[in-house]
Amino acid sequence: MAHPEPFFDTNVLVYLVADDARKARRSAELVKAGGIVSVQVLNEFVAVARRKRRLPWGNIRRVLDGVRRRCPVVPLTAAMHERAVDLAERHQFNIYDAVIVAAALLEGCTTLYSEDMHDGQVVEGVRILNPFA
Repeated sequence: MAHPEPFFDTNVLVYLVADDARKARRSAELVKAGGIVSVQVLNEFVAVARRKRRLPWGNIRRVLDGVRRRCPVVPLTAAMHERAVDLAERHQFNIYDAVIVAAALLEGCTTLYSEDMHDGQVVEGVRILNPFA
């Protein structure tokens, strides 16, 4: 069954704390409207927020709390991993992108917002759209 909400790649969350005001506004609009994220997306956000943005833990926790209030969080599963390996092999994705696509597929999402993948590409019914283009 198709899911009406989009799935968010990590970069949508990262831009919530970006210096780029346009991308920060767009990310906030998307999250406010609702979508789905996975535990992997949350973990990757934390890694980037700490390593690249050097945000304090309090700021990171506030962003995570806000995202989790608006977006259902999908756990990582063995089935998701297996689907991701198949996707990585078939579509030449790196494994981390493949897990995100697999999560969107398994949730029945028809849209995946990502800046890192090919804008407009359709993978097994999920359309990848760059919301910042």
